[in-house]
Amino acid sequence: MGILSTGTNILLIILGFGILVFVHELGHFLAAKWARIRTEGFCIGFGTAICSYRMGVGFRLGSTEAATVARLGKPSIKCTTEELREAGVGETEYALRLIPLGGYVKMLGQDDMDPGARSKDPRSFNAVPIGKRMVVISAGIVMNVITAVVLFIAAFLSGVQFNAPIVGDVFPGEPAAEAGLRPGDRIVSVDQAPIRTFSDVVIAVAFADPGAEVAFEVESPGGGEPRTISMLPEMNPRTGLLGVGLSPASSTTLLVSEGAADLMTPSLEEAGLTASGIGSGWSISRVGDEAVGTWSAWAERMDSSDGRPLPVTWTSPTGTTTTIPMAGSPQLEIMRYPTPLPEGIPNWEAGLIGLCPLVNIEMVLPDSPNRSSLQAGDVILKLDSKSGPNSVDFRRILAENPGRTLQATVLRDGQRVQTTLSVNQNGQIGVYPGNALQLPMISRTLSEVGGESPDSKPRPTPVAGLDLLPLTTITRVGETEISDWTTLRAALQAVARDGTAAPTVEMEIENPTRNRERQTVKLVLTEEQVKALDELGWNPPLPFSFFEPLWTTLSANGNPLVAVQMGFEETRKTIILTYLTMYRLVQGTVGVEQLRGPVGIVHLGSQVADRGVMYLVFFLAMISVNLAVLNFLPLPILDGGHFLYLVYEKIKGSPPSVGFQNGAALLGLLLLGTLFVVISYFDVMRLLG
Repeated sequence: MGILSTGTNILLIILGFGILVFVHELGHFLAAKWARIRTEGFCIGFGTAICSYRMGVGFRLGSTEAATVARLGKPSIKCTTEELREAGVGETEYALRLIPLGGYVKMLGQDDMDPGARSKDPRSFNAVPIGKRMVVISAGIVMNVITAVVLFIAAFLSGVQFNAPIVGDVFPGEPAAEAGLRPGDRIVSVDQAPIRTFSDVVIAVAFADPGAEVAFEVESPGGGEPRTISMLPEMNPRTGLLGVGLSPASSTTLLVSEGAADLMTPSLEEAGLTASGIGSGWSISRVGDEAVGTWSAWAERMDSSDGRPLPVTWTSPTGTTTTIPMAGSPQLEIMRYPTPLPEGIPNWEAGLIGLCPLVNIEMVLPDSPNRSSLQAGDVILKLDSKSGPNSVDFRRILAENPGRTLQATVLRDGQRVQTTLSVNQNGQIGVYPGNALQLPMISRTLSEVGGESPDSKPRPTPVAGLDLLPLTTITRVGETEISDWTTLRAALQAVARDGTAAPTVEMEIENPTRNRERQTVKLVLTEEQVKALDELGWNPPLPFSFFEPLWTTLSANGNPLVAVQMGFEETRKTIILTYLTMYRLVQGTVGVEQLRGPVGIVHLGSQVADRGVMYLVFFLAMISVNLAVLNFLPLPILDGGHFLYLVYEKIKGSPPSVGFQNGAALLGLLLLGTLFVVISYFDVMRLLG
C-alpha cells in the first residue's frame, strides 16, 4: 500500500484539506460577525475537542467549557452577551476536534441537528433579516470559490506540469486503435474543444454524450495537415468511465521516482545497459544520427530496424553520453477472441497463427503483497488449476479470486518453483505481466479468432484441430531450430514470404508429457495469415512504462493579468465539470467508484504531492471548488439546503414546518451517510489495490 510510505505527502494533503475547511468556516464566521449573530463555536473537525481557545479563558487541552462554567457559574450558552462582556469572557470557543472530516460554526438559534432550535435573543440566527442569513449561509461557499481562484492564479504564475496531449500507447481492440489513432499523434481538439493536456482528453471523452461519437483533431508527429478521427467511447469497467483506449506519451528519460530502479533493473540488465552504468534519470538522446525526444519516436526507429541492432546514445543526468547497440523485440499478432470476455478482461491475445506465449512477470511492484513469492523473469507454468495459462486466463483467474491465495508453479532460472500468491480485493497480485518470449513454449492456443468488428464472422487459425497441449515446446519450423519467439516468428515469416499461395508449415513439437514425445505437425497459412505475418514489426526493448511522462507546462509566464484570467477560467471549468460529474453519475456514464471521500482525497493527494508543490496547489484549488459546489447542493443539512429554506421563508413569510425540516434532515443524513459509506468503501478498495 503505497500510501503508507508517503507520510510527508499525507500530512501535506491533510493540512491542505484542513486549510480549505478552515477557509469555508471562516467565511460563515466572518459573515455571522458582520450580521451581528452570536457565534458560540468555531470548530475544525467533529466530535470531542482536542484543544480549544476562548478569549478570557485562554488555551486548554479539550474544551474550555469547564473553565468557563467554573468562572461564570453556568454554561456560556446560558449567559447573556452582557454577562460575558462583564466577566471578560469571549462568546466564541475556537476548537480543533477529533474527527477531521469537516467543520462548523455554531450560531445561536441555528442547529443542523435540531431544525426547531430557536432563540429570542436579538442576536440569534433566526432573529436577523433573511437577506443577512442568506449572506451567512453562502459565505463559506463564496470563500471556497475565492480560495480556488487565488490558488489557481498562484499555480499558473509559477507554472503547473501536466501530461502532454500526445498519444503514448493505443490499446489493441479499443476504439482509438480501430479508428486509426497512432502513438506520437498530438491531440489538438476533441469535439472542437481545444486540448491543452492529456487530462483534457480524458475528461472530454469521459463526459461525452452516451452513444455519441467524439471527433479528435490530431497532428502527426512528422507534421502535415491535422486530420479528424471519429470514434465511439466505451465504458471501461476498470475505471468506471467512458474511454477510447489511450495512454499519455512517455519521454526518453528513465524513471527517477522512488523504487523505480528496483523495478527496472532486471530489464536493464537484460538489455545490457547496467554494465555501462545506465539507470534512473538517463535519457535517450539519439538513435543513430537522429535525435529523439519521445519514447514513440524511439519506437518508430526500432520498428524500422528490421530487428538489427541500432546505436542508441544515452545521456546521463550530468550530461555524459554513451552509445549502446540495442535490438528491438519482435511484435506479435493481436488475435481477438471471437466472443466477448468478462468485463475488465482484454478481448485479445498476443501471439502467432493461434499460438500464445506464456505469461512472464516483467516487474514486481514495490507495494506488491507477493514480493517474496515472485521475481522479475518468472514464467507462470500453472495458476490455480490452470496449466499453461495465457494472458487472458491469468487475468480471469485473478479476477475470479479476489482476496484469496492461489497456488502457482513458476519457471525460475530453469527450475520449477512452487509458490503461493496473494490476490488483493481488486483481483490483482501487484505485478506487471508480459509475454514469455524467451521460451519457445506455448500456453492455451486459439482455434479461431474474431475480426475487428463485433459482427465479424470467426475465422479458424492455422493451428485449429491440432489439439496442442499447454506447455508444448516448439523445437523446429522447417529446417530452422527454434530457441525463442523471435526465431519462431522469423521462421514463420520465411515460410510466409516464399511466394507460395498457401504455404505449408512443418512444425516439430515436444509434448509436455512424461516422456516428452516429439512429433511433427503440418499447418497451412491462408493469404490473410501470410499478410499478417509479413507486416509484423519490432518493439523497443524497454516499455514506455519505464520512462518519465512527457510533460507540458500550463503557465501565465509570470504575467499576473494572464494568471488571473487563467485562474477564473479554470475555476469556471471545474465548477461545470463538478456539476457534469453528478449529472453523468445519474446517467450511469460515470461510476460511483470514481467519486472520492476524505480517504480517497488523502490517497490521491499523497500521489499528487510527488509531482511538486505547484501541482499540489492546483489540486487543492480543485478540491476547494468541489467543496463549494457540493456544499451548495439543495440537500438538507448542507448550505444549499439551508439557503433553499430561506428562499421558501422569503416567499411564504414563514420557514418550513419543524416536522418537515426534521424529516428532511433525517433523510439528508441518511443519503449523505450512505454516500459516505459507499465512497469510503471504494476509497479503501483503491488503497488495498
